[in-house]
Amino acid sequence: MELVFLALLLLILAFALGSGYPVAFALPGAAIVTIALAAASGYIFAGGEVDAYFAQGGPSQWLSAGVTNLRGIYWEVERDTLIAIPLFIFMGIMLQRSKIAEDLLMTMAQLFGPVPGGLGISVVFVGALLAATTGIVGATVVAMGLISLPVMLRNNYSPSLATGTIAASGTLGQIIPPSIVLIILADQLASATDQASTARKALYKVSTGELTMPSEFDVSSTSAGEMFLGAFIPGLVLVGLYMLYILCFAIIRPKSAPAVRNNSGYDRAFLGQVLATLVPPLTLIFLVLGSIISGIATVNQAGAIGAAGALLMAGYRLKQGGRGQYLPALLATISLIGIAIILMMFDNNVKDIKTDHDRLGIILSVIAVTGLLIALIWSGIRVMQIDNTLYEVMIETAKTTSLVFIILLGAAILTAAFRAFGGEELVRDYLNALPGGFWTKFIIVMGVIFVLGFFLDFIEIAVVVVPIVAPILLADPSANITAVWLGVMIGLNIQTSFLTPPFGFALFYMRGVAPAAVKTIQMYKGVIAFIMLQLIALGIVGYYPQLVNYLPKRLQLTAETAPPPRNPKLQYCVEQYVTEQFADNSADIRQAINTARSLDYDILPDKLAKSVRASFDEADKTFDLLAQSNQAAVDIDTASADFRPFHEQVRDIRTATNQIDNELKELETEMRRLPDDATEATRSALQSHIDELLQDKADIEATIPDNWDQLRADFTQLQQQERDLRRDYRKAADKGYSSIAELQETLAGTEALKALDGEIAKLVAHVNANPPEASVDLLSDVSKLFGKVEGASKIKSEISKARKALRAKKPSLEKAIKALDSAQNEYDEQMAWRAKAAETLAGPIAEYETRISSTIGLRQQSRLTKSQALYVAACDAGHRDISLNF
Repeated sequence: MELVFLALLLLILAFALGSGYPVAFALPGAAIVTIALAAASGYIFAGGEVDAYFAQGGPSQWLSAGVTNLRGIYWEVERDTLIAIPLFIFMGIMLQRSKIAEDLLMTMAQLFGPVPGGLGISVVFVGALLAATTGIVGATVVAMGLISLPVMLRNNYSPSLATGTIAASGTLGQIIPPSIVLIILADQLASATDQASTARKALYKVSTGELTMPSEFDVSSTSAGEMFLGAFIPGLVLVGLYMLYILCFAIIRPKSAPAVRNNSGYDRAFLGQVLATLVPPLTLIFLVLGSIISGIATVNQAGAIGAAGALLMAGYRLKQGGRGQYLPALLATISLIGIAIILMMFDNNVKDIKTDHDRLGIILSVIAVTGLLIALIWSGIRVMQIDNTLYEVMIETAKTTSLVFIILLGAAILTAAFRAFGGEELVRDYLNALPGGFWTKFIIVMGVIFVLGFFLDFIEIAVVVVPIVAPILLADPSANITAVWLGVMIGLNIQTSFLTPPFGFALFYMRGVAPAAVKTIQMYKGVIAFIMLQLIALGIVGYYPQLVNYLPKRLQLTAETAPPPRNPKLQYCVEQYVTEQFADNSADIRQAINTARSLDYDILPDKLAKSVRASFDEADKTFDLLAQSNQAAVDIDTASADFRPFHEQVRDIRTATNQIDNELKELETEMRRLPDDATEATRSALQSHIDELLQDKADIEATIPDNWDQLRADFTQLQQQERDLRRDYRKAADKGYSSIAELQETLAGTEALKALDGEIAKLVAHVNANPPEASVDLLSDVSKLFGKVEGASKIKSEISKARKALRAKKPSLEKAIKALDSAQNEYDEQMAWRAKAAETLAGPIAEYETRISSTIGLRQQSRLTKSQALYVAACDAGHRDISLNF
């Protein structure tokens, strides 16, 4: 019966949407009505059990689940992703009202006009710029339709090409950041990643019997910033495809897209016009996206930057030709330059003002920030006074933001109802049962999203479909995709929803501004080519995931908070890098090891000398161990060709048996819920069905190949051998470098230790001259000073013993003096051997450490160098099949 109510849920939803009922109310309404009907049916037909027709739980639980989930997710302080939505909406609407689109279109049409198809190319170019600034599809299509369409038609452009170009260019705002849909997808995928991680860990436990899964096999989450970075290159690819298509169309059919001569010429005045038109939006794009890409600002902070920049641009654009038109923008520019200079010259900290230089920095900062605030307030007053623009923009921002959040709430309730009737399990079982593995599932999901785009808006698809299918796709280890790649692929797919009839919103906007001479059928024909181009871009990005993953990986690995090289998720690519370095420089590295080994270490303490000498043997081992590890990986790849078909066959069998197990659980639940007066025939029928399923399960399990256990054991042994070799390599590399690093740091601390000369003698004098309790704090302070010096731990330990002796219930001056004498002796010995080692070993050891730090010692570094980070980012940007580990 659960499936009946699941079908009813979908039918009610389809009817509500088809009848034109507002989406924000259709989503929760369909869920509430269906849950109420299921509860009433259970009460009437199942002996008063209102939860009888739910897959799990009851009506009260699922009615409140949507609100509870929304509150639990979005009321957390850490989940602030959606704050960026009203900021970017404000930015987009404000720029649209400031008529920046008109300036760009007119100027770019003059610039690109003489090129074949130049007017169409200019529309795409302006569409890309507006996408990176406003991102509002309706406003962009309407603005370009009103300005460019008459010009294109007047110059004999094909109506299909002209309307298709404008409609498609207007949709670029959905994939070129900053984009509202990317923010929503990032938020949805963050939750989906958690579910996928849990599912993958459960799969690993079932497949291997291990309780914990290695962290390198876990699912990586994403954020709005990573989504922006990931979508940047695919957006440019799409822009390039649009321009290339228009250019080829114009060359093949020049009469349908003729070149347009610029009668005014390309003089200095025109160059100034181009710069005046392009520089402000490009500057805003640079500030918004550049701050995210460089890691200076989060997405929310970048949204605030964009909103402020849009207000400044509107402040001078709406007062065009007026007195003091550019004064607020000029004041803001001077203030920002001043802030940048101050940040470079001063280390401002209001909690740590000690010198006149610090005070000057704070005063200058206050002046610069005040100037920026005045410029923003000035612009805001202007925008409010001119046509009441600020008020209208704020109202539109509030309306659009409220719509997004109401839909999010409704989608959360609908998703809860979908799960209440077993819909999520049904979809998961269906997709997992498909032959062909991940890519079959992925293509079907993309196809469903594409078809839904004919009828639903992008927000509905993002908040209803993604939470259901994303965890299933992310959990599959055979492709091991990243969440950011999946999000960008879905974003590219959703973009087609604006162009696909009958409910393509870009077509509606286009129809509203196009003259009657342009037939609707011509508009439909015009967008077909651009829909195909979007699907081609989808294929390109799917085939080359590096187009999406590289920039987020690069930013992650070059940021101040970059993970260290020993991070488990980086080990594969780090070792690939070391392998290449060994292949190119192994002779030089071995020579450096032998040269360092030949040095005289007798002057060092025995323990340190022993560990340093042993490090060279460990360093020597790394070459062979890494080569053996790589060969073991090759052996696994070779063996996987024969093992994979059996592995996939057995995994399909287990999937089928898991589905039967789920059916058995449902039947057993139904059997338990039978009323006491149920007929024997009903009980017999259920028991017969259970017996049939048990027999089917036994028959399916019987198809597991007889040699599966042996095949699995042999392949697992190969995997274990590789893991053992890589573990041995990593241990050898760590031991081969850590002692050298310790020696280098110890020698580098010699001057710091020398500066503490006489401190112990002062302690002895103080202890002898004062009561025990008077020396405890002084001993603690001096102990900390020695603790900061590398290699002086023994000295610190002896001073701590002296402090302990004085703090005892019966203070012992004798023990304290004895410990301090030991500390002094240790200090004298250290200074003696440190002085000799600094003279004979410091230089050669530093040179040796530099030689091996990028290979053998790479795992011990605090972060990757830029070149190393770029290599690892490029390596890690691809998707690696890890399914044979499950």
